[in-house]
Amino acid sequence: MTRCYIGLGSNLADPAGQLRSALDAMAEIAHTQLVESSPFYTSAPVGPGEQPDYVNAVAALDTDLSPEALLDALQSIENVHGRERTVRWGARTLDLDVLLFGNQTLETDRLSVPHPRIPERNFVLVPLADVAPDLVMPDGTPLRALLDQCPANRLHRL
Repeated sequence: MTRCYIGLGSNLADPAGQLRSALDAMAEIAHTQLVESSPFYTSAPVGPGEQPDYVNAVAALDTDLSPEALLDALQSIENVHGRERTVRWGARTLDLDVLLFGNQTLETDRLSVPHPRIPERNFVLVPLADVAPDLVMPDGTPLRALLDQCPANRLHRL
């Protein structure tokens, strides 16, 4: 099995409830085990226009699926939760991002692993550190070093 980390985010329709429901759904993905999830955090929105604050978390999964098969399962969960892909970085009911997939580096039309914006997003780095404090990125960078360099953004643990 491959350990992977999934970023969760929502800022519409009971965001904390959306994340709890998504974690339950991730626990049901075939050939995959939900290992752990971080506490939930509120964060300022990144994206266009006026948006409500987000609720974010990170989940650790062990999976036998390929990265693209896992992405398919996660997008199916997003769709069940009413995800609409109309505006890039716009408000959403649920966003599930494959942050890391083992030590793999992958670039396809559908998926970039590690997620390219991990270093600039404290709403990813802080909950990732909650579930994997000693994590080292595929390029050898310790997660702690990324946290030390990450720009501050309004982030509060729920």
